[in-house]
Amino acid sequence: MLLLIPLLACKGDAAEPAVEAAPPSRRIVAVGDLHGDLEAALAVLQLAGVVDAEGAWSGGDALLVQTGDTTDRGPRSKGVMDLVMRLEAEAPKAGGEVIALRGNHEVMNLVGDWRYVSPEDVDEFGGMEPRKAAFSPDGVYGEWLASLDYVAVVDRIVFVHGGVTPEFAAMGLDALNALGPDQLGESSPIWYRGYLQDPEPEACKVLSEALVALAAERMVVGHTTQRSGEIASRCKGRILGIDVGISAHYGRNLAAVEFVDGDARALYPTAPVDLPDP
Repeated sequence: MLLLIPLLACKGDAAEPAVEAAPPSRRIVAVGDLHGDLEAALAVLQLAGVVDAEGAWSGGDALLVQTGDTTDRGPRSKGVMDLVMRLEAEAPKAGGEVIALRGNHEVMNLVGDWRYVSPEDVDEFGGMEPRKAAFSPDGVYGEWLASLDYVAVVDRIVFVHGGVTPEFAAMGLDALNALGPDQLGESSPIWYRGYLQDPEPEACKVLSEALVALAAERMVVGHTTQRSGEIASRCKGRILGIDVGISAHYGRNLAAVEFVDGDARALYPTAPVDLPDP
């Protein structure tokens, strides 16, 4: 009978290096404009699996990105901001993280432009003067909003309220996030709508230039409301629009986006839907 004896490596033989699988990346969830609707904010965060029925963090080590416009239009900007601020503190205790970004409505409130503030919102603060004080540089919300970035890049995904054009991308992330209100015109990261409104071939060309400058593969934006209530995908998944009209002002359409190991899915109350990946 032939015995098969395994060959043992001799002392001094070069050992083959162990091949370790790359660790899975953490789950990323992105939620768009909430516009002062606390009930809808809680509902969409529950849908995304990052808060429980009581509104406490339940997302474990996930990263939640909120792309701005927590304020205005709805009746409870204070309640929505309090929720996001609380989750910022709770998530790290479970190994998670919350990144809140500034949108155009946060900036408008910081500079005293209150055209879209509802009477109920003012009442929630106890009147006009207390609201002004709360959004002042020394106020609890003014100080918090002023500390937020406009743009975040995580796992080669750019998160921003409106969109980062090549001109702004060339500035670099630190310079982008240091922009002042006087530098935030219609083409700025909090106002730009071209990636979702311009003809797609034109939008994709501009997007490609911006992504190269930011060393990223895709961009996720809010700001431009998708009246269909569905996540927008253009340029073969390189741009996703996540302002689906979550607040009651726009129809209370609940949706979020999640990324797991580079795979994007739209989360809806009915069922998740796979999205194109670059």
